[in-house]
Amino acid sequence: MRHVPSWLFSALFAWLSGACLVPAQAPDLLAPNSRAPRAYVTVTQDPDATEAYRPYPEKVRPMVNRAITNLTRKATVSDAWRSLVSTQDVVGIKVFSAPGPNSGTRAAVVAAVVEGLLAAGLAPNHIIIWDRQITDLRLAGFAELSDRYGIRIAGSAQAGWDEKTFYNPDSPILGNLVWGDLEFGKKGDGVGRKSFVSKLVTREMTKIINITPLLNHNEAGVSGNLYSLATGSVDNLIRFESNPQTLATAIPEIYSLQALSDHVVLNITDALICQYEGGERGLLHYSTTLNQLRFSLDPVALDVLSIQELDRQRKAAHAPTVKPNLKLYSIAALLQLGVDDLKRIQVDTLP
Repeated sequence: MRHVPSWLFSALFAWLSGACLVPAQAPDLLAPNSRAPRAYVTVTQDPDATEAYRPYPEKVRPMVNRAITNLTRKATVSDAWRSLVSTQDVVGIKVFSAPGPNSGTRAAVVAAVVEGLLAAGLAPNHIIIWDRQITDLRLAGFAELSDRYGIRIAGSAQAGWDEKTFYNPDSPILGNLVWGDLEFGKKGDGVGRKSFVSKLVTREMTKIINITPLLNHNEAGVSGNLYSLATGSVDNLIRFESNPQTLATAIPEIYSLQALSDHVVLNITDALICQYEGGERGLLHYSTTLNQLRFSLDPVALDVLSIQELDRQRKAAHAPTVKPNLKLYSIAALLQLGVDDLKRIQVDTLP
């Protein structure tokens, strides 16, 4: 795994603390000879995509199709998906289901992605909708998609943990192990210092598509692509969640494990609804309708755009200001997971 000296984290965080998030929109494609790395984001929107906070599948489906063909520059939806995955791949669609069907990843968005993958020739048993807990998936409505399309839903915790693939931070942090963690109940030196990756990730899936809601998180800033995949993939998490600085280091380092980052082919922010307060609880009275979907190969770019949007919506609603955990995203950029500088993110908003 890639590591960066702690002094560099501190220096960059000090610089970022004085920086402002500035919107950047540019419709042209990435300049191939540009010296500065850039991220490319495609945004689709439809003002009629939702009503009373409920998405219309018949509106969401063409939004997904427009986004994937424009992002990949392919003529057809099938060609677009085949440019990211093959028919031999087992594709895991990572969702964020704990907040439920209204504030978490919405089933209508996932259904449109599943239909695209099926149209591209993937067999139904090669598609898995997954999150940490199978119960959350069922309560969020994903079991109905499993029945409709003949695909699987799976919980990473229920699949068990891989003893050979784990995250072990440089600074030992003892975990308060809970039932279900691999080392729960064990004794000895080093017990509780590793976070083991789910066998669902290491042994079953070959490609990952991340779909996360535009939902605030009090410590991470947003329950976005980095946070969702990292926390949904490993055990022994409690040790990171009580300290924002520890979380800011752990999330990008977990995401950068080869078993995770090397298999992610697409990130989608479900911005049909933006919930700017409430964290993992569904609180629609702290929400606004955007009717957007945001697609990118870059998880960091999508997450910092989400943080900017959350701040914008809080100001519009005269809600309390939240200081975002920018250190998390600066570390992610240093680990080469993506671009955290809004000036270097090109956003193509489709009509």
